[in-house]
Amino acid sequence: MSTTILWLRRDLRLTDNPALEAARHCRRLVPVYIHDPALSGRWAPGAASNWWLHRSLTALDRDLRQLGSRLVLRAGSTGEVLRELIRECNATRICWNRRYEPGLVLADRELKLGLQATGVEVQCSNASLLFEPWEIARKPRADATAPYKVFTAYWRACLERGLPGMEAHPRPAKLPALPGGVASLRPTDLGLLPRVRWDAGLQQHWQPGETGALARLNAFLENNALDYAGARERPAIAGTSGLSPHLHFGEIGPRQVVHAAQWRAHNLAGNGGPQIEAFIREIGWREFAHHLLFHFPDSDREPLNHRFRGFPWRKKYADDLNAWQRGRTGIPLVDAGMRQLWHSGWMHNRVRMIAASFLTKNLLIPWQEGAAWFWDTLVDADLANNSLGWQWVAGCGADAAPYFRIFNPVLQGEKFDPEGRYVRRWVPELSAVPARYIHKPWSAPPSMQGIRADYPPPMIDLGRSRERALAAYRQG
Repeated sequence: MSTTILWLRRDLRLTDNPALEAARHCRRLVPVYIHDPALSGRWAPGAASNWWLHRSLTALDRDLRQLGSRLVLRAGSTGEVLRELIRECNATRICWNRRYEPGLVLADRELKLGLQATGVEVQCSNASLLFEPWEIARKPRADATAPYKVFTAYWRACLERGLPGMEAHPRPAKLPALPGGVASLRPTDLGLLPRVRWDAGLQQHWQPGETGALARLNAFLENNALDYAGARERPAIAGTSGLSPHLHFGEIGPRQVVHAAQWRAHNLAGNGGPQIEAFIREIGWREFAHHLLFHFPDSDREPLNHRFRGFPWRKKYADDLNAWQRGRTGIPLVDAGMRQLWHSGWMHNRVRMIAASFLTKNLLIPWQEGAAWFWDTLVDADLANNSLGWQWVAGCGADAAPYFRIFNPVLQGEKFDPEGRYVRRWVPELSAVPARYIHKPWSAPPSMQGIRADYPPPMIDLGRSRERALAAYRQG
């Protein structure tokens, strides 16, 4: 066979990569990543995602070189760059793994048809999901199918179909060489790293790349999986897998995660079954998010529940939004989460829900503002997950929390961070506050008010703001 191009995108790994498996049986192989943020439109990757991408591309190039190849980096309009590379390398085939964001689905379809019209063979695969978004559908009538809008029913249908096993796509021992003279940019040429180096916290917390992904999965299954259902709710401990950014960038695939988790459960002789099932269910939520965005392509910016299109959000809220973003709301658990996000590019899921509820319901700021901030600051910023999460909390999405369910950050903190360890770590101004007051320092007796350092008072009364939210819900 002649030259094949392997177009890499959100599949930055060598194991369980079906496009790589399809492409590698050739005489010459060109693994290429094309930097084209304009293709993503309004959802071009944010600053934290770009930081991760830089390091993930660097790690992938290192891994490819160990197999006798290397990563070719190009920048520009994707279609033009690919056609130029095809001519340059005399390529007759191109392989890629599908992406499912609405704009990219259409762009991929047009690109595929255009390339095939010129005689180039195109092969597309699924590397990022357990099921293609169109594979799981309900049957409201005998002659029709429809997408699911309720997670429980969706996940039940997935389990009835059977979770896919690990496919025979092992890490290759060697790859075909590149054609001679193929030029490449360097990762630094893509301008992904911040000019003002705010990323020290990210470097401390993360190891982007396939090696880091596999290490994190193995450590979680070995040390935390047996207490997952309970530990995952406690933000002060490492009770979650931390795999979300690795999954987003495709440094590990969901089939690998599920297979490893099931193998772990099997070797525990049934003792860890319920905990492992709870963990795999979270992979199901990720599937559900992509299912929804694929079938409802406006849900990244429009509420799935059309009733909320006229919801009376506040119009002027810039100062309050800024205080929330900076972690200066005067509500300790919210501020701890927002500061964790800024420092590490990640926030504990329980705290994400609490911070999002505070923004949308206590402050009546549109959920799209929160989604945009998370998009720029999360290393695991994923359009499907981000949209589902924010709409769920705001009460306007599929399978959403009812709007009248308003998280009380004080009660949530007392339940899930009873000793205040999480708050003390991220809000050091409160480090001397006793546990009984840590989540409501304003209630401490006057003699203790001085130990709050320069921490601000609450920007809003939680009780009154809750009543205002419920009144807005009734009005909307």
